[in-house]
Amino acid sequence: MNLSYWEYKTWLTNVDFTIVGSGIVGLSCALQLREQYPTAKIIILEKGILPHGASTKNAGFACFGSLSEILDDLQTHSEQEVIELVKRRCEGLQLLRSTLGDATIDFQQLGGYELFTEEDTELYESCLTQKEKINDLLQPIFKDAVFSEVSNSFQFENIQKNYIFNQFEGQLDTGKMMNALLQKVLASNVQILNSILVQHFEESGNLVHVETNHANFYTKKLLVATNGFASQLLDENVKPARAQVLITEPIPNLHIKGTFHLDKGYYYFRNIENRILLGGGRNLDFEGEETTEFKLTELIQDKLDSLLKTTILPNTSFEIEHRWSGIMGVGSQKKAIVKPISNHVYCGVRLGGMGVAIGSLVGKELAQLI
Repeated sequence: MNLSYWEYKTWLTNVDFTIVGSGIVGLSCALQLREQYPTAKIIILEKGILPHGASTKNAGFACFGSLSEILDDLQTHSEQEVIELVKRRCEGLQLLRSTLGDATIDFQQLGGYELFTEEDTELYESCLTQKEKINDLLQPIFKDAVFSEVSNSFQFENIQKNYIFNQFEGQLDTGKMMNALLQKVLASNVQILNSILVQHFEESGNLVHVETNHANFYTKKLLVATNGFASQLLDENVKPARAQVLITEPIPNLHIKGTFHLDKGYYYFRNIENRILLGGGRNLDFEGEETTEFKLTELIQDKLDSLLKTTILPNTSFEIEHRWSGIMGVGSQKKAIVKPISNHVYCGVRLGGMGVAIGSLVGKELAQLI
């Protein structure tokens, strides 16, 4: 614990609020706390050199669920619960856009498309049959029909002849979004301390004693916003889920524009300028991908490569420029966990792969628990 007097005094003494995690939830929580408590001392502890999890590693989908995903949710949730899930995702996206501005995050509402493989005839026909039912269900939220059937205008191969189109889906630049959030938080006089791993915490009277890999200190309130890593600190119904992603080198005259879902959303791709970003494949090895280890696996990367060659870019030459993985937080229910853990400890976790959509809202609600 080789910290100086100056370091303890400046950063780790008389701390009002300590947030664990500098992802979308943690940063949004800090902004809301600053609004509620203009003079409070607020610090964020981040174990990575950059936000470490999914906030800087996601695909940048501004989405609220494909048709097949919503139908799948109705198998385990009531209609009212599904409506509430979609509503919260829309509210979260609006909060994110109003906080940062569309131009800042390069938000584009190009629409979203759901593709179905040739083998998925039963799922495809089921979605077409129930499309109007879901449109009616979501009518109070969007005031218009969300899903429609459109032809295969992008010439994908080995899929059903038509897509399901979602006119309200958009995309954004994840890097620009997170950089803007970080700058906004720093400008509000919140300190972000990187490479700090919280190992343990314990309430002590009216304070919380926090133990880290570099120093121990006391804080009046502790707010945990670590999502996929929550099980390392909390006993809650949330477990890690790794997502593997790749991006191509620039492709001349790329005609694909929008966000795309395949196989109940287990695969997803989009254009980012003139590149294709593709991720997913967790369903190939659920057990193996239930991990906090940032790693790529041959099984999933081979499948992503194959999808590019056989379905997405079958007649286009391309090269892969970069591959990476991120860690999400999932559980038996889709609803995020935002609640007090004890008198002075709170959490906002289990975003279920919808961090871009609901992260801002969860962060705000987490701060409002105080």
